[in-house]
Amino acid sequence: MNRLPLFAFALMLGAAPAMPAIARESTVDYAVGSQYDSTHVYVAPEDFDRCVQSLIATFGGTTSKKGAFQVTPTPSKTWSQLVLTPAGSLSVFGFTTPVPYPFGVERNGYLVTDIDAAVDAAVKSGAARLIATFPDPIGRDAVVQWPGGVNMQLYWHTTKPSYPALATIPENRVYLTADSADTFVKSWTRFAHAKVIADDKAAPGVEIGQPGTTYRRIRLTSGYGLMTVRVSNGQLPWPYGRDVTGYEVADLAATLAKAQAAGVETLVPAHAEADRQSAIVRFPGGYIAEIHAPLAH
Repeated sequence: MNRLPLFAFALMLGAAPAMPAIARESTVDYAVGSQYDSTHVYVAPEDFDRCVQSLIATFGGTTSKKGAFQVTPTPSKTWSQLVLTPAGSLSVFGFTTPVPYPFGVERNGYLVTDIDAAVDAAVKSGAARLIATFPDPIGRDAVVQWPGGVNMQLYWHTTKPSYPALATIPENRVYLTADSADTFVKSWTRFAHAKVIADDKAAPGVEIGQPGTTYRRIRLTSGYGLMTVRVSNGQLPWPYGRDVTGYEVADLAATLAKAQAAGVETLVPAHAEADRQSAIVRFPGGYIAEIHAPLAH
């Protein structure tokens, strides 16, 4: 059985104890581009096709050929398919065997230029390996955890893939409490060479399902794409916190109409936020995502 990485398989088809100190020296930027930030979507095998079809119906784009592979270093088997949309990339998995740990806990995969150096830089920046780097036929992969329990895959290909730039950049949505938020931002900023573009300490709580309150919203940008860190007391009503990726579209109403026709359920109806119209939806199979369009000014 061929073994492929979680993202790369598609290319074969088309007073607490002190925290470890974060090294102060600068690191190399190992990012390749936001089009290689692939959200990882895990669904039951029977929901696989409907999920993929609904993603394309909602956002447009193309897919790789569906295939069954081993994408983990230990025995397993999954249906897998890469979905490339103008709003972001997704890797969809439908395991037909139990999912080996720690796979399934990572929110996304980032392509890097040098896997060993990137993982080493991540660890020096405050991350911890959940699984050591392992080889596959066309590259190598690792899964790391950042402060606050934010899990990501880093991957590398022997032959660099080539995808067109995205029409809009997806937003990695991270929900944390104040206990870990600053440590996470410091770690991620150092590793990703990210820049804080906004830090609103009194953003409207309605954005996280807590109307009448405020919370802290930190927005960052880097070669890996956009990220929003939402800092609250963690007492979030469902589905807030389950939306790991936000997708920007030109026309939210039209996108939601296409999504509904494809069997996508609206969980949080469209509403105005500080600079956008936003909604949260659930695709067939259970994948929850935020979709937004910028407000006209």
